[in-house]
Amino acid sequence: MPRAVYLLALGIFAMVTSEFVVAGLMPQMADGLDATIPEIGYLITAFAAAMAFGGPFLTIALLKMRQKSALTVLFGIFLAGNVLAALAPDYRTMLVARVITGVASQAFFGVSISLCAQLTRPEVRGRAIAVALNGLMLGTLLGLPLSTVIGEHLGWRAAFWAITGLTVLAALATLIGVPRIERADDGGNLRQELGAFRNPRLWLTLTTSTFIIGATFSAFSYLNPILTEVTGFSTGTVPLLLIAYGAATVIGNTIVGRLADKHTVPVLLTGLLLNLAFLAGFAVFAQLSVAAVVLMMGIGLVGVTMNPALVTRVQRTGNARPLVNTVHSSFITLGIIIATSAGGPAIDAFGLRAPLWIGAVLAALGLITLLPDLKRMRKLRDDRTTPAAKAVEAPSSPATRKSAQGSAKDSAKESARV
Repeated sequence: MPRAVYLLALGIFAMVTSEFVVAGLMPQMADGLDATIPEIGYLITAFAAAMAFGGPFLTIALLKMRQKSALTVLFGIFLAGNVLAALAPDYRTMLVARVITGVASQAFFGVSISLCAQLTRPEVRGRAIAVALNGLMLGTLLGLPLSTVIGEHLGWRAAFWAITGLTVLAALATLIGVPRIERADDGGNLRQELGAFRNPRLWLTLTTSTFIIGATFSAFSYLNPILTEVTGFSTGTVPLLLIAYGAATVIGNTIVGRLADKHTVPVLLTGLLLNLAFLAGFAVFAQLSVAAVVLMMGIGLVGVTMNPALVTRVQRTGNARPLVNTVHSSFITLGIIIATSAGGPAIDAFGLRAPLWIGAVLAALGLITLLPDLKRMRKLRDDRTTPAAKAVEAPSSPATRKSAQGSAKDSAKESARV
């Protein structure tokens, strides 16, 4: 695996840590900015909305640049937003800072994933994407608890300064360790970049990502109150459980990365079925401590860890260029927005188990979006077995048998690309 892929993971880790930091320091930030807890919660929504709707436009603005240069610019924008957050004298300034960092973060994801595709051979791209996206998983496992500890002991501004230092480190590592790749002859052309979105299959593929990630975040966003108020764990135990959840995501991401290239759709089908079962089971058995922990870990293993397979599927359906990858990240973020915005009112109306049922419904909708690909795979299997069946039924010359075998191999390759 090229060293540059690991360096891209470091940059993603810095940005994900910045995304999550507000969730761990809500009371301290509310006191420091003279705001309410709900108002601090809107900072999370603002970051996600900026990612979803602003990231693609920033990516378009950088299309003419080489991707390493684009990453440098994005590091600079993100760094400026993070410094502004650390210095923010009031809530409005913090809101502006979160929008800036959200837009830069989304564009960074898209360009980084595109660069991963260029740095690696097609047959190992899924594995490379999994390595890069381990930055996202480690943001959950380490970034959130570490920034929370720093904020609790040194103040919430110190947490943002720590992220600033991490960003500088990641930027320097990228400048030194990521090779400069020439832009492709057809790269940077907005019309060609937008041409991929004329494919209806791409939109359905993007929608699958929205539902898968939305299903997972329906649970993840409310794990703390569910584990304390429904399951009955102490507040001191919950951080340890969240670390265990983060470890499960790292393990699941690694496994999915190994399988994503050759078994893309089966991996997604299996992940969605398991996540649906885990979410529904968690909703039913949340009051039982052992069951709750097992089911929570299951969600960690098969939820956001589907990302390598999701990215592989999107790149095969569209392309591996920055704009498609950034728009894909926007659809993923849209799933987070849907999950968090629907969860609050559902809790008010039906209680803390409601987000888990919402997640189960979103997982079921994700399964529906896979049906066309599953039907296509079945047709390809039928086409692959037909020549072999005919060869058994009727005598044929060696040349005919060789032609039938070649046709079967071609169908197998096409099936792997679905």
